[in-house]
Amino acid sequence: MTSPNSSPNPAVSRAEPAVGHALALDDTRTAFAHRSTRDLRRARWMFGLIGAPVLVTLGARAIRLALALRLPLNWALRPVFDYFCGGEDIEESLDTAKKLSQYGVKTILDYSAEGQTGQGALNAAHEQIMSAILSAKGDARFAFAVFKVSALSDNALLEKVNVGGTLTEKEQLAWQQVEGRVSSLCKAACDHGVPIMIDAEESWLQSAIDALAETMMRRHNTAGCHVYTTAQLYRHDRLPYIKQLQESAEKEGWVVGVKLVRGAYMEKERERAISEGRTSPIQPDKAATDRDFDAAVDFALQHLDHVNIVCGTHNEKSTLKLSQDMRSRGLQPGDGRVAFAQLLGMSDNLSFNLAAAGFQTAKYVPYGPLQEAIPYLIRRAEENTSVGGQTSRELELIRQELQRRKTE
Repeated sequence: MTSPNSSPNPAVSRAEPAVGHALALDDTRTAFAHRSTRDLRRARWMFGLIGAPVLVTLGARAIRLALALRLPLNWALRPVFDYFCGGEDIEESLDTAKKLSQYGVKTILDYSAEGQTGQGALNAAHEQIMSAILSAKGDARFAFAVFKVSALSDNALLEKVNVGGTLTEKEQLAWQQVEGRVSSLCKAACDHGVPIMIDAEESWLQSAIDALAETMMRRHNTAGCHVYTTAQLYRHDRLPYIKQLQESAEKEGWVVGVKLVRGAYMEKERERAISEGRTSPIQPDKAATDRDFDAAVDFALQHLDHVNIVCGTHNEKSTLKLSQDMRSRGLQPGDGRVAFAQLLGMSDNLSFNLAAAGFQTAKYVPYGPLQEAIPYLIRRAEENTSVGGQTSRELELIRQELQRRKTE
């Protein structure tokens, strides 16, 4: 990944304005220039289904049953897979990266494996993520590499480490292997100039992940921001945690890299807290999540010397606010210390309009065998039904663009 000297962050390349126009998040011509009319009609159909919670619930159950019965599903899921995923391997995903780059949007290759068990599967996931890092080396189409620790560790082991449990000799060896996988990925990414993000996961795994991420940031972020952790602001303790990281970084001489997201496991978190009879780690309401998310962004902008961020959101208000705050502080849109990221197939009005206005923007591009990506696709659908207004907004924009094309 190239790193021009003009960028404040040597680990992240500086984006130059593709067109140089002002940011307009409702510009559907720019948002969907990369999509054919056929693609948009298919997307209109898909988001129409996703917008019906009952259909999503029944469909998810049917898919899980079909998987258990080993029934063929590829024919039914292929259109959805093609819209939300880059391909079944890195080679296929390069076509997606090429198309995105033509519009100034970069790619984050995301191997869609999680919850792996067995050393063979864990080592295979490590190899896939390493291959994604090597694919991004020296290639300006890519912004970051990324991985989930749950793809590199048995979840039961990760949970035991999370609560500080006493490990058996066998478990100690297994955990050393997990640490080795995480360390080798971060080192390779740094050696090859590819910033790397460690995704957040469920609260019963996150403390162990935080410890790994902090170790990697202390090791690799002394001369720039190379390793990023992730904070889910739907947790009420994450804003204080970010401030704590900043204090440590300033005192010790390193840079915090943090991807800011609202969160992806809310329903699961609440259900587990209730079942265990403990206080939920989740904010009392969406307003509290929004408040902490925007507060975290503001805090980062005030401490850019020691906090670099990736704003991972589909929220238009937060996106527009950050872009305006950057300008009001005299920061260039392409300032390497601030980046934006969205999922492939979602919020194209954010990604492509941000890129057209010169902001550093990337798409998460999941890849992997279709059968292995099914849990990811189900989660995307279930999350969309729980995010108020997201699906209806996607549909509204798609319909606007289809109507606009009719009148051209």
